[in-house]
Amino acid sequence: MNFLDSNLEAYVAKHTEQEPILLQKLARETQLKVLQPRMLSGAYQGRLLALLSKLASPKRILEIGTYTGYSALCLAEGLQTDGQIDTIDKNEELSDMQRRYFDASGYGNQIIQHLGNASEIIPTIKGTFDFVFIDADKEQYPLYFDLIVDRLRSGGLIIADNVLWSGKVMEIAVDEATRSLQFFNKKVASDKRVETLILPVRDGLTLLRKL
Repeated sequence: MNFLDSNLEAYVAKHTEQEPILLQKLARETQLKVLQPRMLSGAYQGRLLALLSKLASPKRILEIGTYTGYSALCLAEGLQTDGQIDTIDKNEELSDMQRRYFDASGYGNQIIQHLGNASEIIPTIKGTFDFVFIDADKEQYPLYFDLIVDRLRSGGLIIADNVLWSGKVMEIAVDEATRSLQFFNKKVASDKRVETLILPVRDGLTLLRKL
């Protein structure tokens, strides 16, 4: 979904910090070899995730939805030197590709991969989190929020991707994913444990700060 004129988008991209070479390679390989490359965070959103992570300087990051590892590497840029990212994905076919880029990045020993259903894996990961990125099954967003919000430290940040769903959240929902995102958006906006802001970046990003 495009919120800006294409010429203005090009101007914004030109005057935004460029993605590192490794991420450029990962993006190209994803486009060439992986189904649904549109799921990739992309350069502009990736730079936003990296900057937010640097501002937060998290020690514990949870990522729900690894895909090919692009967003995890962006988030790792702000990770504390003794910090850790736990990233969850259910697609076993992408695990080797993720690991190859994680190890090439220099963050390999800080990124822990988990394979399976996030709703089952999250309760097995011990401790609290400073930063959470949700970008997996849209039908499960409300459940993911419930599983993590009380484990997020005060001042911690949750970011949820695709919350505008190509504008379909404004329509009468005819599919489960859209209904779930509509419910999620209402749910978090009224939850007194968090401050909520939707950014109209790409397909919509919700920023939630734990009070």
